[in-house]
Amino acid sequence: MGAAATFGLRSINSNTWIHKFGARTAAASIRSRSFTIAASISPIEDTEDIQLNVISKEDVRETVRSTGSNNNDRSSKSYYPKRGQTLELVCESLAFKGKGVCKVADTGFVLMCDRALPGERFIGRVTRKKDNYAEVKKLKTITPHFDYVEAPCEYASHCGGCKTQNLSYEAQLKAKEQQVHDLVVHVGKFSDQDPEFAGAMKPIVPCDIQFHYRNKMEFSFGPKGWVPAEQLQENSTDECGYALGLHAPGFFDKVLNVNKCLLQSDSANEVLATVQECWRDPELGFSPWNVHSHSGFLKHLMLRSGRNIETGLPELMVNFVTSSDNPERLRPLVEKITTIPEVVSIVNNVNTSIGNTSVGEKEHTLYGKSTITETLRGLTFQISANSFFQTNTQQADILYKLIEDCAFLKGDGSEIVLDLFCGTGTIGLTLAQRVKHVYGFEVVAQAVSDARQNATLNCINNATFIEGDLNKVDATFASNLPKPDIVITDPNRPGMHIKLIKFLLKLRASRIIYVSCNPATCARDLNYLCYGVPEQNMEGHYRLSSLQPVDMFPHTPHIECVCLLELR
Repeated sequence: MGAAATFGLRSINSNTWIHKFGARTAAASIRSRSFTIAASISPIEDTEDIQLNVISKEDVRETVRSTGSNNNDRSSKSYYPKRGQTLELVCESLAFKGKGVCKVADTGFVLMCDRALPGERFIGRVTRKKDNYAEVKKLKTITPHFDYVEAPCEYASHCGGCKTQNLSYEAQLKAKEQQVHDLVVHVGKFSDQDPEFAGAMKPIVPCDIQFHYRNKMEFSFGPKGWVPAEQLQENSTDECGYALGLHAPGFFDKVLNVNKCLLQSDSANEVLATVQECWRDPELGFSPWNVHSHSGFLKHLMLRSGRNIETGLPELMVNFVTSSDNPERLRPLVEKITTIPEVVSIVNNVNTSIGNTSVGEKEHTLYGKSTITETLRGLTFQISANSFFQTNTQQADILYKLIEDCAFLKGDGSEIVLDLFCGTGTIGLTLAQRVKHVYGFEVVAQAVSDARQNATLNCINNATFIEGDLNKVDATFASNLPKPDIVITDPNRPGMHIKLIKFLLKLRASRIIYVSCNPATCARDLNYLCYGVPEQNMEGHYRLSSLQPVDMFPHTPHIECVCLLELR
């Protein structure tokens, strides 16, 4: 395994007071629980894009208690492992964001470890301490996890994208389904003893295609490729030259060089390989962006896949993001890429800011069209370089069918739909032909423009899209619109602002369809809508009729949920 793992073992042998944690946990017990509600610690403490008030400190204490942890027992020597301490651990379950959960044998104190999987016994070093748990870095696997499979991707052990490729897909599904259930019970305060809730919780919908399902990938250029620790010691050097690939987990300034990604299409991989073959040529004079010195020309390579609506054949957009406005410099790369038949669009987004975003202030079309197309639920959508579109097209079709089923449309064209966080209008437009009118709200101006264009493209005249910040709603919000029969809300990871929840509870639409990409904030919002917020004198008015997890992204910890709430 390399010198790092050996050093970890020496630390254990030389430190007489180091304990073995979780060693007495029975294998059958671990296998029976693929997830623990310690996950709800992570959204608060370890997720960058969720505010600290997503779940209260009382919720943290309660969810830690639910794991059997007695973190107040400070008399136990093994209660609080020290930072830098090297431990032998057993992973019991998977938590939020796919981290492995281990516990102190005597006290149940929780330790979280990235890339540890249920049943795996390993050597780990404590890297970070929190009030209710600690974080551990895995140094060496002693015995492998349950449901082990060989990861087909050569980068699976180091790339931050597919953390569970070497866990069987059936085990991934089981863990995700259990995660949603436990979060809704412990954070949402829904009771397992309530037969109504038991009937509402549905089994997870699997993804039939586990590889090559992404229609969008973004790769970054870097001045020096990141080398994993074990490879670094084997090669005795960290110099691997310019890099084009994905960011190393936890680092904004380190790029793992990637020549092929199994999540994108074969044609997209062909483009990636073509760029990799030539962009480092000194004669071309390209330099990668350096996030520290704020110098360099090439920032990102974005690849988007779609389909020609007339032929059904795949089509590909290539987007070079550069730090300065000089599209002619890209001509040698364009000439190479255009030999690939699926490439129908090459654009250049110019982003002169020092930030790492791929959205440019200016865009040039270097070859072919400025947009590509895709079909979803019988509608056609134009996709530009920066427009939002569901990343897994085939699974999005299934997701939208579930949303349509939850709407229980009468079919007489009499209903009003309020589509919150509507993005480019995909959900609302798929329902528009069966309702009286769709009103969509979205904060991103370009997305609103795309939604209007998509409505025109599909000859839909009963959809209105409005630019507005749903985190800043006031008493006059939507007051000039007819009362909706159905509300669809699809917030980003932080969930809905309390002001919006207050608006919905006052509105009292017959049905709310909550589409979530974050089960932790989803559970919190379901609790508010069903049980209210007593400290703000808000009474809940809904019952949870259906909660359907959907696996949109195999081999990752991400989960989508479709929830139906009906007015009591």
